[in-house]
Amino acid sequence: MDIHSINCKLLERKVKISNSNGMHARPATKFAEIANKYTSEIRIKTKNKEVDGKSVIELLTLGAENDTEIVMSAKGVDAAEALDALEGLVKSKFEEEFMEIRKGIAVSPGVVIREAFMFESEGYRIPRHIIRKEEVDGEIYRLEKAIEDSKKEIQDLESRVSENLGSEIGSIFGTHRMVLQDVRLKNEIIDKIKKTNFTPEFAVSLALRVYIRKFQDVNDSYLAERVSDIFDVERRLLRNLLGEKREELKNLAQEVVLIAHDISPSQTASLDTEKVRGFATDVGGRTSHTAIVARALGIPAVVGLGTITTDIFGGDTVIVDGNRGIVIVRPDEETLLTYQSKVKSIHVFEEKLATELKDQPSTTRDGKHISIYGNIEFPKETHINTKYGAEGIGLYRTEFLYLGSPTPPTEEEHLEAYTSVVRELKEKPIIIRTLDLGADKFALSDDRKEGNPFLGCRSIRYCFENPSIFRIQLRAILRASAMGDVKILFPLISSLQELRRAKQMVWEVMKELDKEEIPFNKNIEMGIMIEVPSSVMIADTLAKECDFFSIGTNDLIQYSLAVDRNNERVAYLYCPVHPAILRLLKLAIKAAEENNIPVGICGEMGSEVEYAIPLIGLGITEFSVAPATIIPEIKKIIRSVTLEKAKEVAETACRFDDPEKTMNYLRNIAIEILPEAF
Repeated sequence: MDIHSINCKLLERKVKISNSNGMHARPATKFAEIANKYTSEIRIKTKNKEVDGKSVIELLTLGAENDTEIVMSAKGVDAAEALDALEGLVKSKFEEEFMEIRKGIAVSPGVVIREAFMFESEGYRIPRHIIRKEEVDGEIYRLEKAIEDSKKEIQDLESRVSENLGSEIGSIFGTHRMVLQDVRLKNEIIDKIKKTNFTPEFAVSLALRVYIRKFQDVNDSYLAERVSDIFDVERRLLRNLLGEKREELKNLAQEVVLIAHDISPSQTASLDTEKVRGFATDVGGRTSHTAIVARALGIPAVVGLGTITTDIFGGDTVIVDGNRGIVIVRPDEETLLTYQSKVKSIHVFEEKLATELKDQPSTTRDGKHISIYGNIEFPKETHINTKYGAEGIGLYRTEFLYLGSPTPPTEEEHLEAYTSVVRELKEKPIIIRTLDLGADKFALSDDRKEGNPFLGCRSIRYCFENPSIFRIQLRAILRASAMGDVKILFPLISSLQELRRAKQMVWEVMKELDKEEIPFNKNIEMGIMIEVPSSVMIADTLAKECDFFSIGTNDLIQYSLAVDRNNERVAYLYCPVHPAILRLLKLAIKAAEENNIPVGICGEMGSEVEYAIPLIGLGITEFSVAPATIIPEIKKIIRSVTLEKAKEVAETACRFDDPEKTMNYLRNIAIEILPEAF
């Protein structure tokens, strides 16, 4: 030992651990990394134990949790500098708990505060566990086996694809194989297991997410797209590591916020809403089908966040503000308290409004009744809609009968789904939309891929191409009509010929049921979705041959403004109050009025409180909305205005040439009536 070390005094500092998870693996690693930069001897002690401050393993054995006071001691020529740096690290909560606020696209209202659950497309999360020192060798062996198993899978896949589709296509998987053969990457993962005692699963995720972020930051679009290859390698490795031990969504033990790159509509529909209380995704748009299901299930959600999956770790506290389109990662104490208070106030406000207005009519101050119905995806949603005052179901989306089965539902399965809703509604009406399947929502039963599924074989076109599937559904709807006030709604009608063809198929099914002496309503009403510009332009003709209009603003806006509603890059162009949209609405509503048929709105525009007044002013007589909790708010707006005032507001809104000015104008009016909603 040199003379300087002999003469150095032992310095001590007391500091309290303040990060929520204590000195777990990542903080311990950072602490040891900084400590090892100094020559001084560094010791850390709690009430019960003292360890070497330069050893990750020993630091982890301290078990220093949140609020634990530790004493740091250092002896050497740079002792003071070392303690300054280490004290700063601890007081900064190990630089891992800085609050981060991310702005995305609000797709489902509400606020939720829960721990993050990192969801992979395979349906499991990456464990964040620490292993014991004696387990390290066994876990490294498990990692190496998973790498070898993954490489063999890829080699087999590459061979099969090359044989069937050619070596050029098969070589794509050669990239995956090369990633797994990368010695540097393997050593990085092993290093994380050895030095931080991470499980192989978490070490794999941490190592590969560094590369994922690097790819995402590259300006070259081709290289940036290669991130999917890294995701694929990660999923394959995790699958081989976890095997049957993976924790699936259906087996969650606690309430969580789901964090994912994307969630398919079928995955969203199968969520256990008792455990999954909200979600946030990298991609998505305001009116994506995933967003629609989220609203129907009452799950607060924000999408289009870019790289949220690489910025959050499992177990982080996350706030999803589905009202403002904000996700707050690792909120500080003040923010957390503010949002906890907000959650309580939102719940109190919703319950109070629902109690006050449930049995009150949705009638304007000068006596015009405006019907409010609910949009549903599943029979189980009927109860909550009637609880919040729905006068019926204005849109029953039936696509989700097709989930989870390789074959279409039978007639009896259709019938049970419809009659269960009819029985619960009693005398209240229900509008059942016929199959609205398309490649943009779910994989069809054939292997044909469509370059632009929004303009392809979907909805009524798919039904015409698959008449047997369509007839099964029509039979079930007609049979259900014998039990209650059931109506049929045809989607994506773009011509008079399509409407006539759809009605003809209904009449043919009626004849079949007559022959079989099966009861049904022979005078069942048949309406159409107004959701493409062509249907608006010939609305006067269509109105003469159907019983009602239901305006689907989601697709109408998409098709009219040429905005892919699933593309977050152009989400800012999606605007319900674009002058062109307001003019289209006026045309469709006028055609309905002149032909004495009711006109409702079932698109998401109708579920936004700021649009309620101008829609009434334009002539909408029925709202069909989601989630059910929005019904009292829409009713409050209706009961607060006169029809004449609504017409004035609509006329003013239609005069603006700047959609932003229109939005501000309408929002300010709604805020005056219902400030709590904003």
